[in-house]
Parts: sequence; C-alpha cells; structure tokens
Amino acid sequence: MSRAAVAAMVDHTLLKPEATAADVAATVAEARELGVYAVCLSPSMLPVDAAGLVTATVAGFPSGKHDAAVKAYEARLAAERGATEVDMVIDVGAAVVGDWDAVRADIDAVRAALDDAVGLKVIIESAALSDDAVIAACRAAEQAGAQFVKTSTGFHPAGGASTHAVALMSRTVGGRLGVKASGGIRTTTAALAMIGAGATRLGLSGTRAVLQGLPDQVR
Repeated sequence: MSRAAVAAMVDHTLLKPEATAADVAATVAEARELGVYAVCLSPSMLPVDAAGLVTATVAGFPSGKHDAAVKAYEARLAAERGATEVDMVIDVGAAVVGDWDAVRADIDAVRAALDDAVGLKVIIESAALSDDAVIAACRAAEQAGAQFVKTSTGFHPAGGASTHAVALMSRTVGGRLGVKASGGIRTTTAALAMIGAGATRLGLSGTRAVLQGLPDQVR
C-alpha cells in the first residue's frame, strides 16, 4: 500500500493524560502534514482548530466504568465542541460476564445522545475478552447503531490490537461496520498486518514512523 492510502485510514491520536494545549497544536499540525484522515483527542481539549481533518474524541475513556448517562453527556458535549466521531468504551466487566443487555444499553445511550451525522466507534477492549465475547460485543455495537467497532483503548494491561481480534471482528461485522485497530501498533509491518486482517481504520500515536516505512506510490 502507498503511504497516502494508509494515511487516509489513520486516526492520528493524542490521548495521554499529560497532554497540553501545545501538544494538541503540534499533533494537529503533524496530522495535516502527514495527510491522515482524522485527529483523535481527549474531549477536554476540544474545541480545536483542525480544519481539513475529521475531529474524533473519546467517551468513558479509558476504563469504561462510567454511568451510561455520563458517557452520553460527554459524547454530546464533545459533539457540540466540534467532534464528528466519538470512540466510546463499553463496560468491559459487563462484557466479561456476558451481560449483553447492559452493554447494549450503554451503547444505545451514547448513540441516542448524538446526531446521526456523528460517527460512533465502540471500543470493546478485545484483549480482555474471549472470542465469543468479542463476537457478542460486536453484535451489540451493530444492533445499537454504531458505525465502527474498535479493538482497544491502548491503556488496558491485557494489551492492544491483535490480528486475531481484528480478523474476528471483521468477520463478525461483515463489512456492515468499520473495524478500527488501535493500541500498540508502532511499526509499518504491524499496521499492514492489521489492514490485511480486516482493519478499515487505524488508531496511531506514532503515525510518522509507521508511514515512513511505506512507498510514495505502489507500482
């Protein structure tokens, strides 16, 4: 794949808790330089001048252990401040024990708080779930009207994205939803493996290093 083709799949991400306004400005500038699709920032850093880029943010991040009403309000406030995509974290504990009604209600609340034009990505924390739970979480996200399922926050001790999880998620949603691979993708090889497994979006903080390993054009 060419550098531009992969860049067009990237959410260039800055979610570290110590991020400053200067860090955000630098991240947006780098995102523009690299030609990525979106910049993903913490909701407290919005609004931001990111003209030419999609502005994404997170809700219930990173633990997912927020009341659904809090996630919904956080998502709606972020949208009012310019976010056009929201990546929400499910209650991973509810998924672990198979309480899919709770998982679905959580996603429903956030989806209902957003205009239809705002895209919703559902972070399932795949490394902490069994394969059966990954499948069920993806189905809950689809039933609730999400546009994407996403592997990971990148903050969970169980780990981030894996090609196994991406492939399983991709098969489950069958092209009806996008699949975002995020968490621990630091090399060109890893990024291409995620795309090969079925990822349609990549969440990267080290975007420059990943793109540098790609050709300008594919011959």
